[in-house]
Amino acid sequence: LGHRPDMSLAVRKVFSSMEGQDFPQYSMRPLHYAAWQGRSEPMKMLLKSGSSVNGQSDEGQIPLHLAAQHGHYDVSEMLLQHQSNPCIVDNAGKTPLDLACEFGRVGVVQLLLSSNMCAALLEPKPGDSTNPNGTSPLHLAAKNGHIDIIRLLIQAGIDINRQTKAGTALHEAALCGKTDVVRLLLDSGINAAVRNTYSQTALDIVYQFTATQASREIKQMLRDASAALQVRALKDYCNNYDLTSLNIKAGDVITVQHQPILC
Repeated sequence: LGHRPDMSLAVRKVFSSMEGQDFPQYSMRPLHYAAWQGRSEPMKMLLKSGSSVNGQSDEGQIPLHLAAQHGHYDVSEMLLQHQSNPCIVDNAGKTPLDLACEFGRVGVVQLLLSSNMCAALLEPKPGDSTNPNGTSPLHLAAKNGHIDIIRLLIQAGIDINRQTKAGTALHEAALCGKTDVVRLLLDSGINAAVRNTYSQTALDIVYQFTATQASREIKQMLRDASAALQVRALKDYCNNYDLTSLNIKAGDVITVQHQPILC
């Protein structure tokens, strides 16, 4: 770096601001450390000096992974403005969006979802249900009980029934005892009858692995959901002459509460 005095100054500033802190190395570059700690000024200097925004550590992480995981909104925004690729996966198969969802970083999740590049991350990937490390932003948010992030993902159009080897996000929420998440997913139309690669429904998992107060409530919700008939509207419907009638949009999930017996 001797021939890059501006870079040298930026590097010194990054490390002097972190003096005395103990971080694992993972062959991280100065930009990684600045992202990890949310240091905007050193970040600006490093970017101005030409640091690579998509350079990966030994863990496969780019600076955006670290900024997203630790909830550093301004730094994440800066990296995106300098063409950081939010679709890059680390060695654990996770994107910056995955980490933001896993750790409950609502602001960063909103920022990443506003990026056109992240739209593809909301769709199922080939091998999702066979990859042992397969996951999705929704699964990670559900597992950790991040209700607000789940709402953001659903609003953004994520496939709510997306499956990994462990099942849907409902399987994750049920296993981890996240009662409010289970309720939200069911209210949003997730299919409670889906079986994972071990042929287990979410209800099967609760019976097999959990025995808490939360699990009793979850069991009841899942039993009720399994008994209900859910259908998806094929087209829009509204009755302009009856203000009390249903107003349905194509794709809406409708739970049938009463099924008449036909003779």
